[in-house]
Amino acid sequence: FDVFLQSTLFYEPLGSCHSWPHFPFAGIRPPIMNGPMHPRPLVALLDGRDCTVEMPILKDVATVAFCDAQSTQEIHEKVLNEAVGALMYHTITLTREDLEKFKALRIIVRIGSGFDNIDIKSAGDLGIAVCNMPAASVEETADSTMCHILNLYRRTTWLHQALREGTRVQSVEQIREVASGAARIRGETLGIIGLGRVGQAVALRAKAFGFNVIFYDPYLSDGMERALGLQRVNTLQDLLFHSDCVTLHCSLNEHNHHLINDFTIKQMRQGAFLVNTARGGLVDEKALAQALKEGRIRGAALDVHETEPFSFSQGPLKDAPNLICTPHASWYSEQASIEMREEAAREIRRAITGRIPDSLKNCVNKDYLTQATHWAGMDPSTIHPELNGAYRYPPGVVSLASGGLPPAVEGIVPSAMPISHGLPTVAHPPHAPSPGQTGKPEVEREQHPSDQL
Repeated sequence: FDVFLQSTLFYEPLGSCHSWPHFPFAGIRPPIMNGPMHPRPLVALLDGRDCTVEMPILKDVATVAFCDAQSTQEIHEKVLNEAVGALMYHTITLTREDLEKFKALRIIVRIGSGFDNIDIKSAGDLGIAVCNMPAASVEETADSTMCHILNLYRRTTWLHQALREGTRVQSVEQIREVASGAARIRGETLGIIGLGRVGQAVALRAKAFGFNVIFYDPYLSDGMERALGLQRVNTLQDLLFHSDCVTLHCSLNEHNHHLINDFTIKQMRQGAFLVNTARGGLVDEKALAQALKEGRIRGAALDVHETEPFSFSQGPLKDAPNLICTPHASWYSEQASIEMREEAAREIRRAITGRIPDSLKNCVNKDYLTQATHWAGMDPSTIHPELNGAYRYPPGVVSLASGGLPPAVEGIVPSAMPISHGLPTVAHPPHAPSPGQTGKPEVEREQHPSDQL
């Protein structure tokens, strides 16, 4: 690796990292500069150590470091001052206060689908693009969801635990006692809240097991239920009332925090099951614990929790019966992990060698990104020539082919800053269509609010 960074120790000096010139105007961040005249930009993995997958993809365009931090207080000052790109999992949170500590950051890539641990609006206000990886773990999360559902119906976890504890299970009466609560799946109704990628994958699997599948998703366009052979309900109350098992597959936002609470639990069928592999904040754990103790909910399986890492020794769920908990691992497989990390590194590479946000594949905060609005009233002579989108191209170079840089200018890339600003005196190089491109590139499909891993 080029460099490894921890909060208190350098394994190798970072002398090659670029130090950005002082720029006194608030809200303006420099572009990601790269090429013969600029040292390679710094990219940091915030909450991990292993960069073996990312390094081969980024080593020719960036210096890669790791921080292995759980908060920004543990991130080295070198990263806070000079990192232009950041990779992160779900184990660190970035609030506005945290984001403001990064002086040169232009892009954050969440290695995973959910991004509720990042203040994406504040990131946009600060000129930082936020991207995610929405598709890599769809199958794993759907498979894990079905494992939880089958465990609840067939009591596999409790049967295993009984044998581990030395319970004698031989007679029919003993089997009946230890397997009490096991139920037939065929004919049961599974209610899916959020029919994004994972929700659809769960629906297809559940139908194969004999479930009647219904779903509630106010964001989904009409007709999807016919394409998948599902039944749509128009209100959350209808779904809760008709479901024998409810599974959550929606994103977490300010509108659906504690979507499952004491009030909505009382709208569920008596003795229904609850599964959550989406986001911990969707479920009020105090209300769930009480419902489990009272038997209003027959059993629950949670892969995500309000407070992580989860522990059975504390919190409202510590004494709750008929509960299965796993450590936010439903997304994981070796294959999915590698795919996500590779795609995350490629997204960082697109930011370095292209324009932000235009070159990005999965930017989730385009609507919030500041479009250089602070520049309109400035004297052009006070602005660094490469902070306004007008990169000094070699003579005759006016555009970049879609396949990459021409050999003659390999290593020279345009500025990553958006080009819209109020400086008419600055001439931008024209962007003619690439060979074979007849018009504007296809706009990426907006991510569905229910796509969460």
